[in-house]
Amino acid sequence: MSLTTTKSAHSVPATVDRLIAALGRRGITIFARIDHAAGARQAGLELADEELVIFGDPRVGTLLMQRDAAVGYELPLRLLIWDANGQTMIGYRRPTALRDDFAVADQLEVLRRMENLLGQIIAETSRADSR
Repeated sequence: MSLTTTKSAHSVPATVDRLIAALGRRGITIFARIDHAAGARQAGLELADEELVIFGDPRVGTLLMQRDAAVGYELPLRLLIWDANGQTMIGYRRPTALRDDFAVADQLEVLRRMENLLGQIIAETSRADSR
């Protein structure tokens, strides 16, 4: 599995905060915000800032799981935000790639809508201006 990546103009915590705000404006459920760096510190280890945000809309994901329950392994959607030597990165698996691994090829339009929404949210989250 490869990740699609985008640079963010903000720190990891600020990018995650912007992401959560963008999701909230769209009424998308945030299931978890996992701070991997905090977990590392609790274990006495060092890790650059890295957070995973898990989110979705059961009205959409359920359509895919009705076709192939195993796609639930990849749902809800998630974005990984991390510090790559001072550059904040956002990484995700493209929803349209799910059609290659699960029996959801007949749901391509749903997958495309998910991917388009991710693109909009990532652009809003990562850009330097405050629009």
